[in-house]
Amino acid sequence: MSGRTRIKFCGLTRPEDVDAAVAAGADALGFVLWPGSKRAVDERRLVELTARVPAFVTRVGLFVDADPALVARCAEHLDLLQFHGNESPDTCLAAGRPWIKALRMRDGLDLHAAAAAYSGARALLLDAYRPGVPGGTGETFDWSRIPARLAKPVILAGGLTPDNVAEAIAAVAPFAVDVSGGIEAGAGIKDVARMAAFLRAVRGADDAPSEA
Repeated sequence: MSGRTRIKFCGLTRPEDVDAAVAAGADALGFVLWPGSKRAVDERRLVELTARVPAFVTRVGLFVDADPALVARCAEHLDLLQFHGNESPDTCLAAGRPWIKALRMRDGLDLHAAAAAYSGARALLLDAYRPGVPGGTGETFDWSRIPARLAKPVILAGGLTPDNVAEAIAAVAPFAVDVSGGIEAGAGIKDVARMAAFLRAVRGADDAPSEA
């Protein structure tokens, strides 16, 4: 593969995991602001955790159909907003900060149309679809459904682990990969060894010769 795949570790809940993720070399750290998640953090915890993140590591806040006032308050401590619910393009734009839109790969989803609709997004995050669950399913989806050329950069999520991320990168060549459960010892408890293994697998895939 050519180029460098960016890496986002998501669902961080503990200071030591933030420090370990930074030390491992993650490009972005994700913090879940949706109370329905087992990896959720509240505003106070968000402030504590994001304060540990050094320059050049992107702090990402994940929201699911959240109150705009909550988004505005949290955005003061974030570099990028991730909208993971049914937010309209206008809702995402109204936040006034750089943002990405997560899309669950349900049957019939037209990614070209979605890229056009969410034209203000910095990227589209593609995740597995399970009815009633906005994300964090730990499930993969059929990567062949992703068009080779999309108008927006692709962040690939959904069931990625140190064991399958190289295969995913070879199949999709995404701009970035997003992992949460695949680097955990338990919900919201990151595993240092699995974080390192994930990063090594991504770098190995980046360095692999292209078949083109």
